Amino acid sequence: MKLLVPVKRVVDYNVKVRVKSDQTGVELAGVKMAMNPFDEIAIEEAVRLKEKGVATEIVVVSIGVAACQETIRTALAMGADRGILVETDASPEPLAVAKMLRALVAKEEPGLVIMGKQAIDDDMNATGQMLAALLGWPQGTFASKIAIEGDTATVTREVDGGLETVALTMPAIITADLRLNEPRYASLPNIMKARKKPIETVKPADLGVDPAPRLTTLKVVEPPTRVAGKKVGSVAELVGKLRTEAKVI
Repeated sequence: MKLLVPVKRVVDYNVKVRVKSDQTGVELAGVKMAMNPFDEIAIEEAVRLKEKGVATEIVVVSIGVAACQETIRTALAMGADRGILVETDASPEPLAVAKMLRALVAKEEPGLVIMGKQAIDDDMNATGQMLAALLGWPQGTFASKIAIEGDTATVTREVDGGLETVALTMPAIITADLRLNEPRYASLPNIMKARKKPIETVKPADLGVDPAPRLTTLKVVEPPTRVAGKKVGSVAELVGKLRTEAKVI
């Protein structure tokens, strides 16, 4: 079975994000970039499925600028077999990403698509669900455990009330949650081998998709600075400040 794993290049989660001086977005120049952490978890799960003999090939897909090849190489070093870069200077929104992935699914014919539940830059949490809708495939989102037997994938997913277990008939879409696994570190030999693994480059037009955003960002601003706390001398004073200053009661 072939696995398709989309990955996204985002600002490293250890970096403090700064807003551009013109407030058109966040500063990316000279900022350390990395693979989206939830996508790392998806890659790790795909590699584990391959090690168990469930999967035979792992194809990694990234959509973005040419530098996204670095993100693909990271996935290849973790154990993926080959990569596909959909190169575009645009910042495609979830629907455009889902449409491009649908075209690649039609081309590659994977038995399972595993992806992060969301990206940490926009927190959209929409691409997996949109892809499932476009393909008409079953979906298991927020997966904390995956078991595959035959053509059925059993997914334990995290919901507000606890855990829910669903059975999906493959092909299917699964989005990885934080507790699904702990991604491995790529060894130096695997990093060297990853340099020789193939990466195919295509354009959105080759997939019949227009990546231009439909939304316009008007302004991006820093969150307001939190003011220091105050000590009060009595409950009555606390209630008074909550009523007159904080205005929460």
